[in-house]
Amino acid sequence: ELRECLEADGFEAVKTLLASGNVRFLADGSATALKARLEKLMADRFGFAVGVVLRSGEEIEAMLAGHPFARLDPKADVTRHVLMFDQNLPAGLSLDDRPGHTEILRIDRRDIYIAGYRQPNGRYTEGVEDVLKPLYAKLGKGTLDTMRNWNTIEKMLA
Repeated sequence: ELRECLEADGFEAVKTLLASGNVRFLADGSATALKARLEKLMADRFGFAVGVVLRSGEEIEAMLAGHPFARLDPKADVTRHVLMFDQNLPAGLSLDDRPGHTEILRIDRRDIYIAGYRQPNGRYTEGVEDVLKPLYAKLGKGTLDTMRNWNTIEKMLA
């Protein structure tokens, strides 16, 4: 439905990935204008507000080229995620992580790269909320973000 919605509004080369709101498309306009257009379009079509966190193809390419997970042991039982925000994060932001559990590998202008290690209960990202609590306390309510598995990001441009 999301793909059909965007195509009907003139977006081109629309491709959805998984069933979690990941969509790739071609369109003209600034990021601000496209974000507003997408949010209005989806609210009108689906009947509820949907916040959009938008990254251009160039931004995704830069994320991939930056190898944010390069320092991880390739044999580690870990899941990789990126937390993407619609606004810039505060300058000089740092977060205390939990080595071997939930690690903050890098903080960029609008993105935080997180590694979640498999715990004895079989879960990987159980500690993410605790690590991020100080960030959300600082940012306040109304912060728009989305977390994506790095495997999904790797597939976005394929």
